[in-house]
Amino acid sequence: MKLKCTKLRFLLFALFIFNSFLLYLNFSTDHYHQPTNSIPHSLSENSLTQIRSSLKPWPILPSYLPWSLGGKSPIFHSCEAYFGNGFTRRVDLLKPISEPRRMAGNRGGWFRCFYSETLRSSICEGGRIRMIPGRISMSQGGENLESVIGRGEDEEMPKFEDGAFEIEVGDRSSVGKKLVDEEFLNRYVQQGGIQRHSMRALIGSIRQVDAAEFVCNEWIEEPTLLVTRYEYANVFHTFTDWYSTYVSSRVTGLSSRPHVVFVDGHCETQLEETWSALYSSLSYAKNFTGPVCFRRAILVPLGYETAMFRGLSEHINCHGTTANSLWLNPDDQKTARLSEFGEMIRSAFVLPVDRHNLKPLTPQHDILFVRREDYFAHPRHHGKVQTRLSNELEVFEAISNWAANHSHTSSTCKLNVINGTFAHMSMKEQVAAIGNAAVIIGAHGAGLTHMISANMNTVIFEIISSEYIRPHFELIAMWKGLEYHAMNLHGSYADPKEVIKRLNTILTSIGC
Repeated sequence: MKLKCTKLRFLLFALFIFNSFLLYLNFSTDHYHQPTNSIPHSLSENSLTQIRSSLKPWPILPSYLPWSLGGKSPIFHSCEAYFGNGFTRRVDLLKPISEPRRMAGNRGGWFRCFYSETLRSSICEGGRIRMIPGRISMSQGGENLESVIGRGEDEEMPKFEDGAFEIEVGDRSSVGKKLVDEEFLNRYVQQGGIQRHSMRALIGSIRQVDAAEFVCNEWIEEPTLLVTRYEYANVFHTFTDWYSTYVSSRVTGLSSRPHVVFVDGHCETQLEETWSALYSSLSYAKNFTGPVCFRRAILVPLGYETAMFRGLSEHINCHGTTANSLWLNPDDQKTARLSEFGEMIRSAFVLPVDRHNLKPLTPQHDILFVRREDYFAHPRHHGKVQTRLSNELEVFEAISNWAANHSHTSSTCKLNVINGTFAHMSMKEQVAAIGNAAVIIGAHGAGLTHMISANMNTVIFEIISSEYIRPHFELIAMWKGLEYHAMNLHGSYADPKEVIKRLNTILTSIGC
């Protein structure tokens, strides 16, 4: 009996010591918390400071479909190849160092690209990559618009010296050499019709260096997207950038929303509100004062290389549908990827996302009239937008008066006309208005691209001037799966009575 008591005391004492040790580890390794609006970093790779992840989680999206295809490649020119994961040809330029060699003290980076035969574009990523801002010629970036009025576009686009980006290698025979040659670039990062392909130039600048030369002022420990934007103040073109970053994040299997570094010198715009909502943080390359090293960097394809832009010049036979219907009946000519991305934008702004992606049926129907207004978009802009509907105000007022009278005479259908002055609304307000709309009406203009965030039963009514006929929004409506109507004008004047007649037909078709 005495022996059993002694064993029990010893066991209790051992448990006390073990628990005390665990508590010591927990408090002694308490993580350092960084502000969520900046990229967390350690001053040196060997720093004992541990960083709590500041990455935002991915939201739950009703239209989400798996991006990993289990080793299979989508059919060439299928909807998934265009809008989803067509980046299935993997090319390893540098393979990661094996664990035994790493444990033995060997260090080195890795680099690979995922190529899409359909889009003729690559998503590349690498580890232990160093960016040297002093070797990139461009303006600072992120300035207030008013402070840089008149600045030339050429000043804002990056020019890379050799070694602007470097990667650490263990193979001494490769030190000093470029990572890729022209043959690789011509095959996997094609110039195409892009006169100045900045991402191709960035990859072409990467130089291989040894551990002694690989010295960093800062380390970015969490996954980071490197992005170069062109028409950064235009909503349509920025949507192509947003979509390219989203696809790149999914294709590379990021478990959380990454940081973003703009490798350009553009000034700040209203659109950065959406960039900030979508991703964990924003920075400009020139914000860093010295060499910065990335544990994992993803090089995002240009917006010009997405299906949304390529579809303007090549036929993409895809029709939007629900994710549920694709689960039940897979179809290579249908896609739910734009609905998935629209939900991503709404979720990023903490706006409701319906499980069925449908606007609830209510007695009130919002008619969102997307207006084109004068505003300063970028340093070279004169503050005046091109008129696509010469009597826009007259048409808007006529619709508003008609809708008010309609609501007074109908007990089952109330119409609410929303004045969509997007140039003077926050991005969150714009997305919320799109999500509440039963009908979106407007002259051809970049603001209509927001229909990507609309519900599946929203109807699009585009008024098209004969002087500006473009397929952008009819195509997006088709790829998204939205009902689309167009009113083609002779010139830029629209008869308000004819507009109301067509709008009334649309409303009747949805039960109003």
